[in-house]
Amino acid sequence: MKSRIAAHGAAFRKATASPFGSDDEIGMLNLVDAASRQAIMDRADPTKIYDLSVDNFVGMPGWFGAEDQPYQIWMTHTPEGEKIDDIMRVGKEANDLVSYSGDSISMYTHTGTHIDALNHFGYDGKIFNGFSAKEHLGSRAWRKSGADKHPPIVARGIMLDVAALLGVDVLPPSYGIGEADLRGCLKHQRVELRPGDVVLIRTGRMRLWPDRATYLPDPPGLNREGAEFLAKAGAIIIGADNHCLEQAPSADPENWQVVHTYLLAEAGVPILEIANLEDLAEDKVHEFAFFGACIRFRGATGSPMRPIAMPLR
Repeated sequence: MKSRIAAHGAAFRKATASPFGSDDEIGMLNLVDAASRQAIMDRADPTKIYDLSVDNFVGMPGWFGAEDQPYQIWMTHTPEGEKIDDIMRVGKEANDLVSYSGDSISMYTHTGTHIDALNHFGYDGKIFNGFSAKEHLGSRAWRKSGADKHPPIVARGIMLDVAALLGVDVLPPSYGIGEADLRGCLKHQRVELRPGDVVLIRTGRMRLWPDRATYLPDPPGLNREGAEFLAKAGAIIIGADNHCLEQAPSADPENWQVVHTYLLAEAGVPILEIANLEDLAEDKVHEFAFFGACIRFRGATGSPMRPIAMPLR
């Protein structure tokens, strides 16, 4: 198993060659197979479902640090408007009978509950498995490692409630979650971390959602030490309830996205952000069946996901 965990072959600040072959574009998601899916499905209790997503709406918190597009929605067809414009050329009587509504959206692909694909961050122009911007990035999108390559995920999930471990509702601003915190959660919750797990970290920040002024600034989150601990244990996705997974500002003066670059480029582990873990925390569900699939935006560095969890029998 160790030979199949990319983090064990990683070099510091270098894009790692995948242990799954030179054509691999999904990294640690390769650990999901028919046997692992069947094993968790056999234990899932479908009588209870936890929705781990947030809803998208105008004015929602998001990543604005690089001036990216906030979530917008607008109507493209309204029942009364169709009576005036008759866009379908069906006439007044048909428009009186048929009330037609339609809309469009515009947003950064890293908006709301979403996945970060392996092409989101790298080092020196290269991403995981050595794909390069020079050779594999076109005018519109990456030709490698986009969100469209991600399979639907059916896996064992664990939630590490660091806020509860430390006895607080919300972790302090910029708190760095390291190996000791994660080991403490595993021991306190009596949960084992296994290769192939989806690991979700609760900081408590979702209690501040959707207030931009309190939810976004200086989030507590994973530091590189904590990320290495989880990646080397074989996590296939690592996520959190904050908007950037990691501690911010970065504790590394040379790297403003130290955990993103490590997990995506060195360890081959996709990231899940803005996960709503409050219901799991309230019910003290720390181990569950995780189900999630992102929208297949070809070549995209991120994509919305609506993950769900089912408790285990």
